[in-house]
This record gives sequence, structure tokens and C-alpha cells, in this order.
Amino acid sequence: MAITRWDPFRDMFALQNRVNSLFQEFNRGQGETDAVTTAAFVPAVDVYEDEHKIVLKIEVPGMKQEDIDIRLENQTLTVRGERKFDKEEKEENFHRIEHRYGSFYRAFTVPGTVNTESVKADYEAGVLRIQLEKRAEAKPKQIKVQVGAGTAAPKQVEGAVPGKSTETKTAA
Repeated sequence: MAITRWDPFRDMFALQNRVNSLFQEFNRGQGETDAVTTAAFVPAVDVYEDEHKIVLKIEVPGMKQEDIDIRLENQTLTVRGERKFDKEEKEENFHRIEHRYGSFYRAFTVPGTVNTESVKADYEAGVLRIQLEKRAEAKPKQIKVQVGAGTAAPKQVEGAVPGKSTETKTAA
């Protein structure tokens, strides 16, 4: 009988693989042919903001413009789409398919500072870019501080300081 060293990480990886396979089986359809068409994918999204707008960049390579639906209702921006598997290529002998196919749905809560009338979207090189312009009242305003203008003459203050004689002091 050989003595083997116990490695807790080996057991954790085995457990993680089992859980992952359960979720993969859950995502698949009833038959093996449905595995490609029902596997959902969630496109990656970058959201950033500057003083004039909020921008969403959504990665949806290989999709046509007509397969993407963008809606803004009740302060919620929804992006839906479907990446279809080309049946013509299905006759080839694939050894591995790692691209995700199927429909996706993403929803984002839009802040009240956004002007819902000026939403722009463009699609280039597999990236959908949505610009949400901010309202004019929501944009930051810079207020200039004037130095030296309108300053009054120094005020005379009388008071006694302990240990010193009482005299008039000038406040700046």
C-alpha cells in the first residue's frame, strides 16, 4: 500500500469541475443537437462615464445589425440579440466549438441625469457602442473664484491679550 500526500486543492478542483459540469448540463437542451443552439451567452460590457455622457461598449462579434434590439423604457436600457449558428458550416467536421450561440439579454438602469431623447448607438468591428448624453443641468459647472475683487478694508477689533497691554489690533 502506497502512502499518498493529501492535497486539499486537488479535492477542491475536483469539486469545482463537478459543479461546473452540472451547470453545463443544465444549460444544454434535451438532446445533444440542442447543445449548440440553446447555450446562452452573455456579451462582455464596459461602462464608463465622463462629464458629458455615459458610454456602454458591448462585445457582440459576428452579429448583424438587424439581430440586435436596443430599447430605453422607464429608465431601463435593454439590449437583446441572437447569434445564430450557420447551418452551412455544420456539415464540416468540427472538433471543438467554443463560440457561444443563442440569444442574450442585458438590462441596465439608467440614471435620471440622462437625456433619453439623445441616445446614439453604432456598431463597428464587433463592438456595439451606446452613448447616453447627460442633461445640461446634470453636467458639472465650473465656478470661478475672484481673488481681490470687492474686498473690504480691514476691520478694527479691540481686545485684551493676557500678559500684554490692551491695544487696537487689525484683522486681515
